[in-house]
Amino acid sequence: MGLKADIKSRVKEFRAQYAVLWQIIYGSASLISVFVAGVMGYVWIEGWDFFDAFYMVVITLSTVGFQEVHPLTTAGKLWTVTLILGGVGSFFFLVGSFAQIMMDGRLAKFLGRRKVRNTISKMSGHFIVCGYGRIGSIVVREIIRAGNPVVVLEQDPALIAQLEADEILCLSGDATSDQTLLEAGLPRAKSLITALTKESANVYVTLVARQINPDIQIIARADDASHIPRLKLAGATRVVMPHVIGGMRMAQSVLRPAVTNFLDLAMREDVDLQMEELAVTPSSELVGKDLISSQIRQRFNLIIISVKKPAGEMHFNPGPTEIIEAGDMLLAVGKNADLKNIEAIL
Repeated sequence: MGLKADIKSRVKEFRAQYAVLWQIIYGSASLISVFVAGVMGYVWIEGWDFFDAFYMVVITLSTVGFQEVHPLTTAGKLWTVTLILGGVGSFFFLVGSFAQIMMDGRLAKFLGRRKVRNTISKMSGHFIVCGYGRIGSIVVREIIRAGNPVVVLEQDPALIAQLEADEILCLSGDATSDQTLLEAGLPRAKSLITALTKESANVYVTLVARQINPDIQIIARADDASHIPRLKLAGATRVVMPHVIGGMRMAQSVLRPAVTNFLDLAMREDVDLQMEELAVTPSSELVGKDLISSQIRQRFNLIIISVKKPAGEMHFNPGPTEIIEAGDMLLAVGKNADLKNIEAIL
């Protein structure tokens, strides 16, 4: 019973994956079946050998008009009529299906999707975004702006068309499906952001993603504070409540407008200013030095505003005697070129 269900499931997945070509596959299978049945019929009805039966089926289905290999009995003639009707019918069905696919442009779309899947299969260290709604679209835009590869999972045909028009890698499918997540390269991905509308879907995606890739960073969307523990338990690295962040940002715009303006500047594309996380590796020349002797400010024109220790402790506004250790995360502010230059010594 389990084997039967597994076979049915695999057939269903195959039909869904090759839905565009299903008519061609069905027509080809029908034509091959008619051919094989024709050969077997002549062998059984007329008693011919395999080669004569094979040749008779070829000239019959090709309608070239040659004469019969051997004189036919009445049963053989009836079988030939059946073979012609079945073979010609299958042939025209196959040609019609192919013509319809070509005229509809479905074949080009299918080949395009295959190309996308092949591209994704070669990716690693990329970001996966589940849902391209109001939140997801902003997330994707910022990831791309930072120069990182991203794959979007979306079901809405209109949004899929928009993503394809913008040349953003995307897969049309249910993000809660294990198969869809695997096709998106989840085992090789660096981070997953689940910004689906339904809380239950975000919980399920988080749970599945954590099981498939235990080391992946998962950022989950929540609309209610009561759902945060559930998402954390499912394996979310961080839970974000967009409406809370939006409300706090609006409040800060009133209470501390200068700070908010600075953050806005750091996020704008037309201003050469950025905040970046700099990971200190064990082989970095900065390991064991304090901030003043590292000369980060003098050499790279960067300001270190925070140091995150490997244990998770944050040292805000570190002093000049703050020791830099392997595994530290330096939160720096500066120009993009300077931030890239310091990567050489990290």
